[in-house]
Amino acid sequence: MNDLPFYLAAFAVVLGVLIIFHELGHYLVARWCGVKVLRFSVGFGRVLWQKQLGRDCTEWAVSVFPLGGYVKMLDEREGAVPAAEVHRAFNRQGVLKRSLIVAAGPVANFVLAILLYWVVFMHGSNELLPVLGTPPEGSPAAISAVHNGEQVRLVDGEPVATWNDLRWMLLQKAAERDSVVLEVADEQGNISFRQLDLRAVSEQGWEGDALERLGIRFFRPETPPYLGEVIAGGPGARAGLQVGDLVVGIDGKPIALWTDFVARIRESAGKSLRLEIRRWDETLIIDVVPEASSERGRTVGKIGVGVDTGGARRELRIFVRHGIFESARLAVTETWDKSVFSVVMMAKMVVGEVSWKTLSGPVTIADYAGKSARLGLDYYLRFMALVSISLGVLNLLPIPVLDGGHLLYHIIEVVRRKPLSERAMEIGQQIGMAILVALMAFAFFNDISRLLTS
Repeated sequence: MNDLPFYLAAFAVVLGVLIIFHELGHYLVARWCGVKVLRFSVGFGRVLWQKQLGRDCTEWAVSVFPLGGYVKMLDEREGAVPAAEVHRAFNRQGVLKRSLIVAAGPVANFVLAILLYWVVFMHGSNELLPVLGTPPEGSPAAISAVHNGEQVRLVDGEPVATWNDLRWMLLQKAAERDSVVLEVADEQGNISFRQLDLRAVSEQGWEGDALERLGIRFFRPETPPYLGEVIAGGPGARAGLQVGDLVVGIDGKPIALWTDFVARIRESAGKSLRLEIRRWDETLIIDVVPEASSERGRTVGKIGVGVDTGGARRELRIFVRHGIFESARLAVTETWDKSVFSVVMMAKMVVGEVSWKTLSGPVTIADYAGKSARLGLDYYLRFMALVSISLGVLNLLPIPVLDGGHLLYHIIEVVRRKPLSERAMEIGQQIGMAILVALMAFAFFNDISRLLTS
């Protein structure tokens, strides 16, 4: 609960920036097309603050319900318009101008995503290298003979530089095909090829961690469980563990590797464990209770100790930074790829290939906003870009009430050579609102379910 104000603030910043940018797209193009804007509102419902600005005395407002916003334009369908300003009414504009104004909001979200990625790529960031760990027995990665310490170089011939690249590429490929070929190199530089079956990603409707389903885990050194660090005040320190101790057993079962020791601690949150410790020539029995810690929605045990690698430490990170023009190219590519992937996932959701449980609402978004902000500015900006893309794609869906629904009306108008009747559009708005309310209710339900299960 101590993190709640921070998470809410991170969420508010993301939401505010995305809403303002989206509505500014509508506003600027409306002004460019000669349409008078009456109100620019961040939020819906009762007005908390407002101020009239500009030649047209446009009302700039902040309203009580923050999940959205709107730009209200002069329109004869919503009230009387003075004869001198009829030419500035939205409904009097040609279908092309009206379509440009409607499309400008989602387009602004895509532009924002490009700008955010551009900043991230130019600023640079420390990234994990795509070094693989020992996969769980029976997993697709284990079946393909992936070994601990192998670094992925290519996925189906496409270069992979970072762990995030590997994660994203495997997600994309899983949406397109059943398997990929990984080109990997061991620590000596020997090249091997692994045929990885991707079908496990979609077996349960794309729920959960895709890499975990594939058995793709990050590298963990296969070192003996010598303690190189004991955090003061932690469960290990309180129990009497010291730097240099070698763990040789837990509850009477032998422990040979640090990874085995960590796995046993993580699965034993709140449970007393009897550690057999070798300290110099002496064997000690020390009881310790791992404290519960939340990690990716799961409860894991931790005792506040670190491994002693004996001075040999493999470099597992790389600093990635690009020039101004290469960053711009990558930003456009990243935005396009994630937009297409979002559309593909939505289509799969409609036909039942992707579980509706993957749909997230404001609670989950707020959670990820806080977590990404904790990790650093580059992670936070990447998250904001991703949500901006999702907002852009969502608003282009052909659902009345959304921008895509209005564009659909305009397409029908072009085909029919006349607008739809007021009654037809009213019915469409009601249907669209019902769909939108149902989607929001389902997203909230998923959010609550995740909270309860975590």
